[in-house]
Amino acid sequence: MKRLLPFFSLLAIFAFFVAPPRLRAGDLNANAWVIADSTTGFVLDSFNAARQMQIGSITKIATAMVVLDWAKAHGEDLGQSATVPQTVSVLNSPNSIGLRAGDSITLRDALYAALLQSDNEAAETLAAHVGRKLGAGKTEKDAIIYFVAQMNSLARKLGMKGTRFLNPHGLDDLEKKLPYSTAGDVALLTNYAVAQTGFAFYTSQRERKIAWRTAGGESQSFLLKNTNELVGADGIDGVKTGTTRRAGPCVVISAAKPPDSKQVGDEHVIIPRRLTVVVLGAPARFIKAKSLLADGWSLLDEWARAGRPMTARKVGASR
Repeated sequence: MKRLLPFFSLLAIFAFFVAPPRLRAGDLNANAWVIADSTTGFVLDSFNAARQMQIGSITKIATAMVVLDWAKAHGEDLGQSATVPQTVSVLNSPNSIGLRAGDSITLRDALYAALLQSDNEAAETLAAHVGRKLGAGKTEKDAIIYFVAQMNSLARKLGMKGTRFLNPHGLDDLEKKLPYSTAGDVALLTNYAVAQTGFAFYTSQRERKIAWRTAGGESQSFLLKNTNELVGADGIDGVKTGTTRRAGPCVVISAAKPPDSKQVGDEHVIIPRRLTVVVLGAPARFIKAKSLLADGWSLLDEWARAGRPMTARKVGASR
């Protein structure tokens, strides 16, 4: 005769296999967040949107856009090689792909490494190379300082009044001062970035194999893994994660749905449906971002039914 397990023992075994991990109280909180229409910048909802705080590697969105804008404006080839500067020796990069001072990598592969893998050495390499190309001083440090000035110039151009960049990677323990931004400012920056086809192509990939040459002439390769685990689900095609001790876990996502269309007089108007969600300082950043995205689509539809009035909150507001 077969021995039957007690009913409660069976329940315990079943629960062991199917029960999801339990979130602690407060895990779904965030220090700040914004849900914005990507096309107009209109804020559908927000919390602490103007609060200044550290944003970690989300900084690399600005780094990438300075590089991409420079390449477009000057007709520069992103396939050109850049030398990894000596300044990388002081960086702490938990997501490092192994770049060392003197190595040579293309700007394109450095962009992939900085945006997908969140590699700090790659961001520093981009800044040193492009800063020098822009006519900065002779030293690597001068070139990086000049590049960061261009990041802050971009921030001013976009109306990011609560932002100060100090480096191209987002580490906040290297200088006496602290870099900072706001969820509202990050939304402005993200909306600008995702409107550029080149940027969206980088951040929408889940993985990418890149290669570089060491200072000794050896060929190296690395399969990058996108640190944004939400990419590829629910229409999400970017954008960037960031984490430091001061910033906490952060993420910015961009997602699209099929556009709306309507007849306006004799014209057939196509209206994009894309949302930007910024989450700063959230223990469960991905779960929080997905929840806000779901809310955002409902809010976007409600706003569209009301005729998309632009008289309420905009990016930078706080409730």
